[in-house]
Amino acid sequence: MSISQKSEAARIRERLGYPIIDADGHMLELDPIIWDYMRQIGGSEIQQRFMKYLGGGGTTGATMPHSELGDVQDRWLDRLASAQWAAMTWKERRDSGTMAPFWWFLPTANTRYRATSHLPKLFHSRLDEFGLDVSVLFPTLGVAILALPGILDDELRRVATRAYNMYVADMYGEYSDRLLPAAAIPMYTPQEALDELEYAVVQRGLRVTVFPSYVIRDVKREAGNERLPEGRLAPYRFDLFAIDSEHDYDPVWKRCVELGVAPCFHSTANGIPWATRNSPSNLMFNTIGNFAESGDAIAKALFMGGVTRRFPSLRFGLLEGGVMRGLQLYAGMVGFWHKRNPKALHKHTDPRKLDLGLMSQLLDEYGNSLVAKHKDEIMGLFGWLGQEGEPASIPLDDWAPAQIERAEDFKDLFLPHFYYGCEADDPTVASAFDTRVIPFGGTLRPFMGSDISHADVLDPMEVVPEAYELIEHGLLNEEQFKDFVFGNAVRLYGGMNPDFFKGTPAEAAATKLLTEEGRTTADGRAR
Repeated sequence: MSISQKSEAARIRERLGYPIIDADGHMLELDPIIWDYMRQIGGSEIQQRFMKYLGGGGTTGATMPHSELGDVQDRWLDRLASAQWAAMTWKERRDSGTMAPFWWFLPTANTRYRATSHLPKLFHSRLDEFGLDVSVLFPTLGVAILALPGILDDELRRVATRAYNMYVADMYGEYSDRLLPAAAIPMYTPQEALDELEYAVVQRGLRVTVFPSYVIRDVKREAGNERLPEGRLAPYRFDLFAIDSEHDYDPVWKRCVELGVAPCFHSTANGIPWATRNSPSNLMFNTIGNFAESGDAIAKALFMGGVTRRFPSLRFGLLEGGVMRGLQLYAGMVGFWHKRNPKALHKHTDPRKLDLGLMSQLLDEYGNSLVAKHKDEIMGLFGWLGQEGEPASIPLDDWAPAQIERAEDFKDLFLPHFYYGCEADDPTVASAFDTRVIPFGGTLRPFMGSDISHADVLDPMEVVPEAYELIEHGLLNEEQFKDFVFGNAVRLYGGMNPDFFKGTPAEAAATKLLTEEGRTTADGRAR
């Protein structure tokens, strides 16, 4: 094929002279094959329970006694899943807080594109057309297994996850020189995560992992939480693993380091009853900013829970949310630390520093008749702030798990650890390189994630040309663009495992980058 016959994407790739890595494409699973794997593991009954979960007929699985689950919980989770939306009246949708579900989000007009999303052989054969050297593929159905509302039935969740991982290992193994599917890792307990890491990474050789950004925990009125109010809006809470969890997830992070896999997070933030993205009528209202919000929550938990301090080589991928929320989080934490580190708190806001005598004098001198009438009560408010000593229950250092001693610590503990997936047509990628607004002059780590297979990509042939417009429009220079479509994906995946790109068209260039940046030792292992 002459260059004139090549697609625009292929011509751009040829001019660049370095690989283009799609670090967040998607697959559309062929569900009947997964059902077959589920039946192999748990019998036909387990598959029916999963179908019931997808249909919203009780999200914890059909075998759990309804009395054990409770009417309130069942209704709440069904609303969360939006599974009953179509059968509801408008008033029922609004009054129950049932969000508008995803609809028409898969490609249909281009049948070859749709088939590409389902069939690994066809996808693999078209990568050169797309201008892509490697595509990392995340799930569609698999996200429903891990994400909101989550499968609370332990057996059903683990069978469904294992069936999905069997599917991707068997379907994509032949094409792993260029298509790298993600293994789904459940996180209700550290042990189930460890078990699935062992199966997916060690036994089946999958190199990519996708984790939920949270799990739902049942809140019970039992000894120790008698103060839980009756009629609580939701009988569940969200566990973000690294902060305020009842489990210690450090063994999971440790095992990721040992196996050389970067935990990637791809969860929805839609549908939470008390959230602001819960319209019963407008899908786009719910969707815009959805993944950014979910990624922001887990990034804060990992950082403030000290995970990046305890595991300095660990890297995390936050998919499909863009990088602006990362900039806001990073700059926001630095700004708040200056005002709310322990020394600053003692200096400026310690209640014992308030001069009550001077306050009384100022109330007399500058207060009006209403102030004078209530002076004793007002002075009581100031005394209530804790003049006799600070309550022992207040943790004065929110930054203690991360061991922040100076503001510059944020740069080393945040920037190298969090990688932000941005779609090809996202102009805000430029903010990741704007050293005028990024504290201490560093850059964030955006990487291109196309979202191929979903309706955000109308034509996969346009992904690379749309990304290249960042250069054409003057938003990125050549080196920044290289980081976006190549370098940061190598740092995320190859920084954890220098053999990640072995056997792919990106192998030589990835090894060169990692070696130049000192991320590998003489024997090729990651630093």
